[in-house]
Amino acid sequence: MDKITQRQKVISLVLKSIVFFAAIIGIVLSYLAGRNSFMGGGHVFMYFTIQSNIAIAIICAIGFIFLCRGKDISKVWYIIKFVGTVSITLTGVVFGFVLAPTLGSAAWNLQNTLTHLIVPVAAVIDFFVISSVQRIRKSSVVFVTIPPILYAIYAGIGYVHNWQFAEGYNYPYFFLNWGSKAGAFGFTNELPFMGSAWWILVLLIFLLVVGFCYLKIADLIYKRKG
Repeated sequence: MDKITQRQKVISLVLKSIVFFAAIIGIVLSYLAGRNSFMGGGHVFMYFTIQSNIAIAIICAIGFIFLCRGKDISKVWYIIKFVGTVSITLTGVVFGFVLAPTLGSAAWNLQNTLTHLIVPVAAVIDFFVISSVQRIRKSSVVFVTIPPILYAIYAGIGYVHNWQFAEGYNYPYFFLNWGSKAGAFGFTNELPFMGSAWWILVLLIFLLVVGFCYLKIADLIYKRKG
């Protein structure tokens, strides 16, 4: 493992601070938005968006402490950082290209902008800033599927037990609505267009591709520094 430069350290500390405070403010604003709004009120913590924001905020906060203390960071920690970064990337991409178009002009309010745009962008940049410090094996890409798989199981349990993710909705996102016209493996000409199982498969493939690309770019940065 190479030592982080002073320039990398300063930039990373700034980015980690942005991630942490943007996530906290976004989560609080989402909670205060009200129970009946999308991802609002007490239900806010049932969504992957908020859970991934909490995770990356904690990861960055602990990373911030590590950097300030000048301690070497283990490879395991970099893998955790990598997985958290890919997860928050999924949060941003799914919202921007899948959910926002269905929500209309109200989609990009302050809380959504913080949790779906600012946090993911800052987290991704931070990952590449420190990517020259530790190399991660390409095989580690499989770990990026763990958070979404766990969430899909969680949402599935909620669907079966009729948990209310929002008033009248026992599922968090339209593509995890197992009771839609598309069901699990079907297709339809309206939302969600295809069954929940297909959506999960597509998202997992997307994560693996993104994760591999991130590691490839990080590897190039590492080699360039060397």
